[in-house]
Amino acid sequence: MSETSTAKALDRKDLTGPALRTFFRIAEVWSLKEQEQMRLLGLESRSTFQSWKRGAVAAVPKDTLERISYILGIYKGLQILLPKTADQWLRKPNKAGIFGGRSAIERMASGNVSDLYVVRQYIDAQRG
Repeated sequence: MSETSTAKALDRKDLTGPALRTFFRIAEVWSLKEQEQMRLLGLESRSTFQSWKRGAVAAVPKDTLERISYILGIYKGLQILLPKTADQWLRKPNKAGIFGGRSAIERMASGNVSDLYVVRQYIDAQRG
């Protein structure tokens, strides 16, 4: 293992606990169902999900940290834009082109990290 890849693995280990705790707090505030949480995290295995929820994981994949980063950005952006209704906004049908009449959570929970990116960009653009 090169020095750089060792440093990256250590970074992921250091970030995993705080990232997952933050994700699960946001999931609670947003009242996300287990299946929605798994899709946002890019998981198919319920047992892996349960392990992560218990904190029984040394380091999540880089992809998962990227997903959580987008979710945190979406959460923060919504708190700034819509402080009183941010959490409800996620489930409301949205006429904006990127949503096509569906809710933001439907787009976000597609399973594709790119959909998290698109929603994050949309919210950032709304903030100006």
